[in-house]
Amino acid sequence: VQLQASGGGLVRRGGSLGLSCEASGSFIAINRMAWYRRRPGKQREMVATITHEGVTNYGSAVKGRFAISRDNAKNTVYLQMNNREPNDTGVYYCNADLRTASWHHHWGQGTLVTVSS
Repeated sequence: VQLQASGGGLVRRGGSLGLSCEASGSFIAINRMAWYRRRPGKQREMVATITHEGVTNYGSAVKGRFAISRDNAKNTVYLQMNNREPNDTGVYYCNADLRTASWHHHWGQGTLVTVSS
C-alpha cells in the first residue's frame, strides 16, 4: 500500500496551490483521509481531514483558506490551498486509514510547499 503525494512547490504570498495524494496497492477500503504538515521548528499538525462520506474538518490555522476534497473512485484526496501565507511553508503529508486484513494508518512521503513573502 502506498500514498503518493504530488503538487508541492513554490508559491507567492497570497497565491494558490493544489496538492493531491493517491492511494495505491492492495486494500479493501479507505476511510478517513487527511493532510498534515510540519512547519520549520514546529511539530506536525493536522491541516484537514475528510471522511469517506465527505465530512470535513480543518485546523484553525487554515480554516477558510484551504479546502480538502476526495474522489473515492480514484482513491485520491486533494488539498486546495488559497491565500497562502509564508507561515504555511512546510512539508505536507497525506494520511489515510486503509483496510487490508485490518484497518491501518498510512502516511505518504511528504511534499514540500514553500510560500515566498
